[in-house]
Amino acid sequence: MKAPFSRILTAALVAFGIALGGCAASPSASSAPAGALAKDTKAELNYAIWAEAQRPFIEKNIADFNKTYPNIKVTVAVTPYKQYFAKLKTQAEASNLPDVFWMNGPNIQLFAGNDQLADLGGINVDWKNFPTALVDLYSNGGKHYGIPKDFDTIALWYNKLLFADAGVALPTDDWTWDDFNKAAREIATKLKSQGVYGIAADLTGGQESFYSTIFQAGGYVIDKGKSGYDQPASIEGLKFWSDLIKDGAMPSVQVMADTAPTAMFSSGKTAMIYSGTWQTPAYAKDYPTPADLNLVQLPKGKHEGTVIHGLANVFAKTSKNLDAAKAFAEFLGSKQAAMTEGAAGTTLPAFNGTQDTFLNAYPNWNLKAYTDSAKNSSFPYPVSQNTNAWANLEAELLSPGFAGAQPMDTAAKTMADKMNTLLAAEPK
Repeated sequence: MKAPFSRILTAALVAFGIALGGCAASPSASSAPAGALAKDTKAELNYAIWAEAQRPFIEKNIADFNKTYPNIKVTVAVTPYKQYFAKLKTQAEASNLPDVFWMNGPNIQLFAGNDQLADLGGINVDWKNFPTALVDLYSNGGKHYGIPKDFDTIALWYNKLLFADAGVALPTDDWTWDDFNKAAREIATKLKSQGVYGIAADLTGGQESFYSTIFQAGGYVIDKGKSGYDQPASIEGLKFWSDLIKDGAMPSVQVMADTAPTAMFSSGKTAMIYSGTWQTPAYAKDYPTPADLNLVQLPKGKHEGTVIHGLANVFAKTSKNLDAAKAFAEFLGSKQAAMTEGAAGTTLPAFNGTQDTFLNAYPNWNLKAYTDSAKNSSFPYPVSQNTNAWANLEAELLSPGFAGAQPMDTAAKTMADKMNTLLAAEPK
C-alpha cells in the first residue's frame, strides 16, 4: 500500500524547513479524448516554470498555440529553482497545483506515484519522437505522465589558451581516462605559478561529475531499489575524482566549495570542466572571449557515456481545465514548439531531429559533443520514489572520500548504507 502523499510531502518539506497541515487530493477532472477540444473553447491555464531566461520562447509558443485556440489564456509563473519544488509540494497538499508545470527526474516518481499528475494516455503525441530514456523517466506504472521538453548531457569543456600555455595537446572526442588524467596533471604542474588547475568539478551532486564516471567504470547509482555506491566499479568511478585532487590536478574540496567550479573556469583558473548543456548560454554570454573555449565528449573509462537528463511538461490531475491543458500538451509536444525552443539557444529540445536548431545557435563550438554523447551511450539520470532524500546526502557523505579524509570505499559504503535505509522506507 502506498503511503499518503501528504506523509511523503511532510517528510520532504521538513527537509526544506517547512511544516504543513495535510489534506487529501481531490478526484481528477473528467477528460475528453485528445483532439476533441473545440477550437473556441474558453479556459485559463497556469504554467509554472523556474527559468526566467526561457520565458521569451515560451511566450512565442503560447502565441502560436493561441492561433488554434485563441480563447485559452496561458499565464506563465516563474519561481526560482531553489524554491520551486517546495512551492509545488505545498500546492499539492492544497490540491492547487498549476495546470501545467515543469518536472525533473528526481521528483517525477514522487508526484506521479502519488496520484498528482494526469495520465497522458490517448494524447496525440508520438512518444517515438523523443529519446527513450526520457520517455521512460517520465513514465510510472506503464503510464506516461510527462512530455519531454528538453534534454541535457555532460561534455568536457576546455580553455584553448591554457592548453597552449602549458604546451598540452587539445582534447579530442576519443580521449580516455588516462589521456585526460595525464593532461590535467601536466597543466596543473606547468601552470601552478599562475594558480591554474587542470580540472574543477561540482562534487556536491553527481550530474556534472561522478554519475558519468560511475557509469563509465561499469557501476551504477541505483538499481532495483538498491544503492550501487558500495560496488567496486562504482567506487572506481568515485576515485576518478579523489585521485585528481590527491595528485594536485584538481582543487581541494574546500577550494571548490569557496569558489564554484564554473566561476573558476570562467575566470581562467582551470583548463577543463565537466558541464551540462544548460551552461552553454552562460559561457556564450559571460566568458570574456568565447572563442577561447570549445568542448568534446567525456573521456572514456571502461565504457563511454554520459548521464542524460531533461525536463518534461506535466499536468495536474486536479486541474479544472484538464482538457485545455491536454490540448496545450499536444502543442508543447510538437515539432513546431521544439524548433522554437531550439532556435532560442537556451536549451536542447528533446524532439528528435530538432536539435540542430540549438547547435546552429553556437556555430563556433562543437556542441555535437552533447548530441553525439546522447546517441552513442547515455545513461538515465538515477531516480527513486523520493530521490532527494538520498541525493541530498551525497555531498555530505562522499566529500570525506573526495577530500582524502577517509578511504573512498569507506565513504561510499556509508553512502550506500544510508541510501539503502531510505530506499527501504519508500512506498512500494
